[in-house]
Order: sequence, then structure tokens, then C-alpha cells
Amino acid sequence: MELTVVKNAVCTFCGCVCDDIELHADGQRIVETKRACILGEAWFKHHTAEKLYPPALIDGQEATLDEAIELAADILHKADLPLIYGLSNITCEAQREAVWLAETVGAVIDSHTSL
Repeated sequence: MELTVVKNAVCTFCGCVCDDIELHADGQRIVETKRACILGEAWFKHHTAEKLYPPALIDGQEATLDEAIELAADILHKADLPLIYGLSNITCEAQREAVWLAETVGAVIDSHTSL
């Protein structure tokens, strides 16, 4: 099978926005990455566009989005020092909202890159 090669792909996973990555795809999946860090390589090779989960889960069970939002608000309201963690692979607008939420509820923010 012939591979499609994409040069100068941009990785948005950790926020560094590396823009010199080369990707090789077999038509279904990315099978090789060049110049991507370990986080970027894992993201490109294992990221899917398939819908794997319902819009919301509570304790592993399907729930409505309204139920999940209500539970999340209750958890944040009761928390002594909530942590907002991750924020990779999301838009700047979503990150802005996460910072607003952290400031509103007195949370701290950490990214997965601190590992």
C-alpha cells in the first residue's frame, strides 16, 4: 500500500505548536511520524475521529450533558482546592474558559507537560 506523506504538519497537542512534523499515513491511520516528540507521536498515531463515548458519563454510565454539568458544578463547589489539569489539544478559547473557571472557583491549573 502506498503511503501518503504530509510535510510540515502542525501538532497542537502540548501547546508548543511544532510545525515541522512529517506524517506518513496508509489511508486509515498515521503509521509514522518524523520530528515529533513522544507526546506528539502518540497523539498522531492514536488519535481517532470516531465517536467512542456518549456526550457525558457519570461513574462510567451514560448521562445527559445537563446531569454531568450539575454534578461537575457540585463537585467544584465542594472542593477545597480543585485542580484543572490537562488542557492539551483544545482551542485557545477553551483554555481561556478553563482559566476563568479556575479563577472563579479558586482552582490551580497544571498541564500534562509537568510530568
